[in-house]
Amino acid sequence: MNIQTPISAHPISARWPAARPDVMQLYSSPTPNGVKVSIALEELGLDYEPHLVTLAPSDVKSAAFTALNPNGRIPALIDPNGPAGQTVELFESGAILIYLAEKTGKLMPEGAAKYDVLKWLMFQMGGIGPMFGQLGYFVKFAGKDIEDPRPRERYLAESKRLLAVLEAHLEGRDWVAGTYSIADIAIAPWLRGLEGYGTKDMLGWDELTHVPAYLDRFLARPAVQRGLKIPAVKG
Repeated sequence: MNIQTPISAHPISARWPAARPDVMQLYSSPTPNGVKVSIALEELGLDYEPHLVTLAPSDVKSAAFTALNPNGRIPALIDPNGPAGQTVELFESGAILIYLAEKTGKLMPEGAAKYDVLKWLMFQMGGIGPMFGQLGYFVKFAGKDIEDPRPRERYLAESKRLLAVLEAHLEGRDWVAGTYSIADIAIAPWLRGLEGYGTKDMLGWDELTHVPAYLDRFLARPAVQRGLKIPAVKG
């Protein structure tokens, strides 16, 4: 899609029309990855219009949605007011978080501290998200019917290891990169998701000290509470 294409002419608008095409358009669902972006938008006070895109193939694999994200995953975002007035189309939650932080100059410091934020963002994108998600698949979703215990054991062990890394790092810190940032907005929703995946107890959550306190701090933020409910699930 040409970056100059107006939102009203984008194929996604045939399925999810924009009532306010002059503001950012968020296409998402309230999953751990999805709420990263809605929380960031709320924290930054940006004007945007959310659209609920369910995880059903009829939504995420539709021609309308894959015209924006060919990978068929939420979240995705269109900003009609990007650099030099150009329209910017984005998918991958980490890329969207970086874009929003750089657009506003907030939630990511400058200089060397920027890379501290980025490394913890990548820790989530490459570790916590995939491992926690796969463990949830083998505990709660279709994978629970697989008799071979090895996949579940692998993801359980790796998820425990990642939690131990985070637990040790958070000693003496309120936020993973020193100050509240997009790294926290990436990591904390996945910690919250352990409850829904039914994996919290098997990961020894009650034996941790710093990680639960960190999640509590995150959830106490008003913008986080708003973002967790966006987009609203119908019915």
